[in-house]
Amino acid sequence: MRDFLQAYGIFAVYYVIVIETLYLTILSLSIKNIFSIIKSSMYSRFQSLSGSEYVPQISILVPAYNEELTIIENVRSLLALDYPKYEVVVINDGSKDETLQVLLQEFQLTRTEYAGGSRVLETSNVRGVYYNPQYPNLYLIDKENGGKADSLNAGINLSHYPLIASIDADSLLEKDALIRIAKVYMENPEETVAIGGIVRIANGCEIEDGMIKKVNLPTKILPMFQCVEYLKAFLGGRIGWSSINGLIIVSGAFGVFRKDFVVKAGGYRGGYPGEDMNIIIKLHKYMLENKLPYRVAFCPDAVCWTQAPDTLKILGSQRRRWGRGNLKNMLEYGIYIVGRPKYKVVGLITFPYNIIFETLNPYFRFTGFLALLGYTLMDMTQWRILAIYAMLNLLFGVLLGIGSLFMEELAFKRYTRFRDNLKMLAFLFFMFLGYQQLGVIWRFLGHIEFMRNNNTWGTMTRTSWKT
Repeated sequence: MRDFLQAYGIFAVYYVIVIETLYLTILSLSIKNIFSIIKSSMYSRFQSLSGSEYVPQISILVPAYNEELTIIENVRSLLALDYPKYEVVVINDGSKDETLQVLLQEFQLTRTEYAGGSRVLETSNVRGVYYNPQYPNLYLIDKENGGKADSLNAGINLSHYPLIASIDADSLLEKDALIRIAKVYMENPEETVAIGGIVRIANGCEIEDGMIKKVNLPTKILPMFQCVEYLKAFLGGRIGWSSINGLIIVSGAFGVFRKDFVVKAGGYRGGYPGEDMNIIIKLHKYMLENKLPYRVAFCPDAVCWTQAPDTLKILGSQRRRWGRGNLKNMLEYGIYIVGRPKYKVVGLITFPYNIIFETLNPYFRFTGFLALLGYTLMDMTQWRILAIYAMLNLLFGVLLGIGSLFMEELAFKRYTRFRDNLKMLAFLFFMFLGYQQLGVIWRFLGHIEFMRNNNTWGTMTRTSWKT
């Protein structure tokens, strides 16, 4: 047993060294690219594009299931975007609450027989399409419940434009979000198949008529942790991954896609959560197998504000769902993609990284904890050595977080007060004292749910933007 524990301890040290090195490498790529992003934003004439006829037309798809509290503000914010030509397609996915009724009443929508589009993807039965000429760029699809992926496919079938954007019904876009993403698309329209925007936490912000009027940090602890966590993930991670075309997820809360390639790749896959990761993997796979040049980009200044769960029950449900979705995608595609040169960065770096350091992470952490207990019980090491090991882990984690906060302050400055930066810095430390461990447990429980064939979406309780 002592030999086994000693060998495992050596493995754990190398595991930590490798994962922290990779994290720092991705962060370095992000910091390297943030300067070109700043330069591009300073000298870009993207604002003039809001009136340009050359900007690509976009269909915004909004899947909605039991969203009666937030859907009106969401739609109103989308109808107020600065963008030349776009449409908003809300898909009521068999909601059990008053989502359909509040939309019909608020926008005086009536049933229409012709709404254009073509049925290129299979979906659950569509019960009706609603429209009001007074809102010429708003459509409402009412369909039987089939899940988020099914709703997005129904939206694609009705959509009229070559680009589609997926937006969560509990999220709000900044007025220039679409035009900023369009600028990235227009830099290389032939090869750009998907672009992700940044998702920020709206809890604590002042909101009026579906728009963010004043940016504030969340006042509750759990949304505050998520605020820091999202900055680390989007600024410290996705900028770096996109710079090497290795990004395998564009957040379902806000992303823009080439519709023709989404259809060629088979559309969104239903049956399991994780459809946002799945569609990006399918796009990578389709483009690489057909030897087509492409890129999956990230636009960190195109902002989507979303409601973060503020209770452990709802947050745990969300994170277990993420765990199920990630595991499903890795199992489904890993065997075909991992280690195969024809899948380039995705096959040689992103997938191995995700499987070893994201999917299997809970198992290494649990066994590592058990090994520490074994060391203590068998008196194999001194507490000082364990303390140094823990402090080094904490130091690396905090350094990664500080790098992300540095980019936030350097490029975006959404939180202008000095005390806000101090608060974010403090929560950066606090998240290692329980919050991060909870995330590991939730991910592990998500894997158990997957093994039990639990495909449910879980509980997500919305709060009205007006409260």
